[in-house]
Amino acid sequence: MMIFFKERLAFLAVPKTGTSALENALGPKASVIFRDPPGIKHTNARSFEAKYRQLFERGNLPPLETMAVMREPVEWLGSWYRYRQRPALNGHQNSTAGLSFDDFVAAYLSDVQPAFANVGQQSRFVTDQSGDLLINHLFSYHDLAAAIRFLEDRLDRQISLKSINQSPKQDISLSPALSAELRKTCALDFEIYQALQDGPLSIA
Repeated sequence: MMIFFKERLAFLAVPKTGTSALENALGPKASVIFRDPPGIKHTNARSFEAKYRQLFERGNLPPLETMAVMREPVEWLGSWYRYRQRPALNGHQNSTAGLSFDDFVAAYLSDVQPAFANVGQQSRFVTDQSGDLLINHLFSYHDLAAAIRFLEDRLDRQISLKSINQSPKQDISLSPALSAELRKTCALDFEIYQALQDGPLSIA
């Protein structure tokens, strides 16, 4: 999470959406950066509104607006799966070594998720309890150019991204049955991402 106080903007970092690269590029401009622990670094919209907004509001200033980036749901899970296959996690409860992507998604969809599949849900990151969008400016991971244009205009600076924390490429195709179950269970994720195909989403 990064706060740009003068520009009245809070960047909320949805995991596995290029946030490390953006943090690296924008860090010198940010008023505040929450890097650790992960639960604070990746503060979701609900927690931001409940715990942090009041810290940065001033009576004579406009309220902070929030922005975030969302990734296609299967690809997002695939990024987690690949990231947790790295050798540094061998033997750890979060490791996905030796598992197929189907195994990972089946565990993710289970009633009691094992540690390696407990990665949250993007829709819960960007919506309120009713499932309504709680982010002022939401961008698609596949249209980062739009997010960068928005940030360049808002922060009045050019932005150059460098790849950070990229996981090795792997096949993340799903069996038809698991694909259907995922789309049913995570319907809101797919609905929001589909809406982003027409361009960034904004709320007043």
